[in-house]
Amino acid sequence: MSENTEAGQAIKLDPWFGHYADRASGLSASEVRALFAVASRPEVVSLAGGMPFVRALPEDLINGALSRVMSEQGPTALQYGSGQGVPALREQILEIMALEGISASVDDIVVTTGSQQALDLVTKLFINPGDVVLAEAPSYVGAIGVFRSYQAHIEHVDMDNDGLIPDALRAAITRMGAEGRTIKFLYTIPNFHNPAGVTLSAERRPEILQICQDAGILVLEDNPYGLLSFDEDVPPAIRSLDEDGVIYLGSFSKTLAPGFRVGWALAPHAIKEKLVLAAESAILCPSSFSQLVISEYLASADWMGQIISFRDVYRERRDTMLTSLAEHLPELSWTVPNGGFYVWVTLPDALDSKAMLPRAVTELVAYTPGTAFYADGGGRQNLRLSFCYPTPENIRIGIRRLATVINGELDLLSTFAGTGSLTASAGEDNVISPPPDMS
Repeated sequence: MSENTEAGQAIKLDPWFGHYADRASGLSASEVRALFAVASRPEVVSLAGGMPFVRALPEDLINGALSRVMSEQGPTALQYGSGQGVPALREQILEIMALEGISASVDDIVVTTGSQQALDLVTKLFINPGDVVLAEAPSYVGAIGVFRSYQAHIEHVDMDNDGLIPDALRAAITRMGAEGRTIKFLYTIPNFHNPAGVTLSAERRPEILQICQDAGILVLEDNPYGLLSFDEDVPPAIRSLDEDGVIYLGSFSKTLAPGFRVGWALAPHAIKEKLVLAAESAILCPSSFSQLVISEYLASADWMGQIISFRDVYRERRDTMLTSLAEHLPELSWTVPNGGFYVWVTLPDALDSKAMLPRAVTELVAYTPGTAFYADGGGRQNLRLSFCYPTPENIRIGIRRLATVINGELDLLSTFAGTGSLTASAGEDNVISPPPDMS
């Protein structure tokens, strides 16, 4: 089909097709979003979405905070507020970040509408069309969408079980330099990575930071899962090692509830000033109501105790998923997260997670294909399984159904190709493929 024919068809569907800015071409529905309609059907066990289990929140804690805010601060809660965020909440955010070794000034925190908005604002401030964002392979689908919308070139950097590989980062920087490209920042999720589930080791954190400092590259540290550790203390945040070269993104979506849509950015002072201006241009101010409810909750509730309760819920579900994978799909490989929401699975060479998804939905189980987490078409041999939302029993049911799908695909391959051995391999797309480990 010719380019003119395609353009003509597009205009029939949308009479304003020719009026959009060039950057609008980077806007597309993510594979995760496309799954929601199917995964929300009650008969489907969804192992796809990273939705926190908000039912674990005691109703009286939230209802009490809501009631007190409306009775004591109602007019303020329902009014416009500061573009930088409520000062009291920013003070409390300092206490939260201190748990990961971060020392900062309240004036360098910008409250945002979820950390997703902070990600968008940082990208808007730094990216010109064609600029490079270094991002882990795989990387968060929401970040890929933002970077594409601002016409960035996304250069993936390999990971292993200890997170981002320093030598791979050096190689990517050298490669982009040889191509004459401008690298603006490294985007990384160091703790309980989405989607890979791995954690950047304490030994690698200063090395990654030093590599970026030597190359004059900003680090964008995204840390929504940091307090949801199952087995051990989380290593200190990269931001705790340097104040000037790191922007740190945090969120209440995973440790409280995503419906409040409250996150934050901690940035070097000059960048913070521009973030506030960009935020005011985009939304005027974050929700005063949501901020005050969260601030009241933090002031009156045992919020750390609630996070510990969340850890227990998610640890049980993680263990259920790993046990079920070992029972029903023992020849596959997967990561073993020590926190967060996700397990990253590597399929046999011949299988394609995206092509296999319709059959999975027919079998009433949903997952997220690995292609959602790559900007370059990679990840077809991988899939992300989320253990955060389904009950342990539904996780067991979902993994059994997934095993039916995978074994069915292999049977078809055996019929038509004369081979059906279930052999796991990392493939060229993905360095992450540890053997199953239940220890």
